[in-house]
Amino acid sequence: MAEVQAYQGDYQSEEAVWLKAGTYEAVLLPRVGGNLIAFRDTKRNYRFLREPREDEMDTFRQGPGTYGIPVLFPPNRYEDGKFPWNGKTYQFPINEPATGNHLHGFLHTIPWEVEQIGQTERESFATVKVTITREHPVYEVFPFEFTVKLRYTLGPDGLSQLVTVKNEGAEPLPCLIAFHTAINAPFVQGGEAKDYLAQITIGQRWELNERMLPTGKHQPLSPEEEKLKQGGVNPFFGPMDNHYTAAPQGGRNRMELTDTKHGVTLVYDVGTSYKMWMVWNNGATEGFFCPEPQMNLVNAPKVNLPAEEIGLISLAPGEIWEETARLYTKE
Repeated sequence: MAEVQAYQGDYQSEEAVWLKAGTYEAVLLPRVGGNLIAFRDTKRNYRFLREPREDEMDTFRQGPGTYGIPVLFPPNRYEDGKFPWNGKTYQFPINEPATGNHLHGFLHTIPWEVEQIGQTERESFATVKVTITREHPVYEVFPFEFTVKLRYTLGPDGLSQLVTVKNEGAEPLPCLIAFHTAINAPFVQGGEAKDYLAQITIGQRWELNERMLPTGKHQPLSPEEEKLKQGGVNPFFGPMDNHYTAAPQGGRNRMELTDTKHGVTLVYDVGTSYKMWMVWNNGATEGFFCPEPQMNLVNAPKVNLPAEEIGLISLAPGEIWEETARLYTKE
């Protein structure tokens, strides 16, 4: 196998951790939300994740949610910024004026720290973490004490992710998390979006109101969504900002994106703890789309449905939750 390396360096003037293993390389940006900004196959010239151009870096730092693999905690929208939890209601900032909601939580824009980097003969790896204490600025709006860690490992079988959440406080912690993963389509250099088919293990579609909040009801899938569920459809068949239940197939919860012309499929295999998918394609604009594994229903604390059904997970003091995901190709 070719050289395996893990080292701290630079990515377009931003502090970075570089991982290399064989034909693969990946880049992690600790100070911008622990974002895994790049995953590439250098031999085949594949770039799987949407990366900012050099002249987009300031835009990316201000809004990293549609590049790489941003972590959302707590994810998606909360009505009027209100978050009822354990007998109290917390007020989040309204950062989406168009809907009057809070959007995407507090971890994807702040600095994380590097805990560990290293390599074995076959794999390179890095762990980044963020710990929220009473002194941390996030605590002012999300008053819980906890640590989130992301460990990425790069090797012959692609890129693996391990996410860990630990409740470090004395109160029950809302453990609600998602990844706004931005997948390139095309990911083959010189490829065309029209040649791409996506398949995702979606189940039912949630009805969303004019504020993009779930009503608690489901809607029938369109013919294109049925193909998204089984068989494959072009990811830009129409505008998507849709919320679905996850329905694992063969015990696996995943998105598969196939370049039909070059005969290669990118697999994004996520854990079954993610009870929901969000799928967003930037108004059907070719170039990238976001298949987002999400633990919980949007606005879950205010939806009157069983907690287990909507992924409303609580961690007792000292408890740890973790889940894995993997990105790899098959031909």
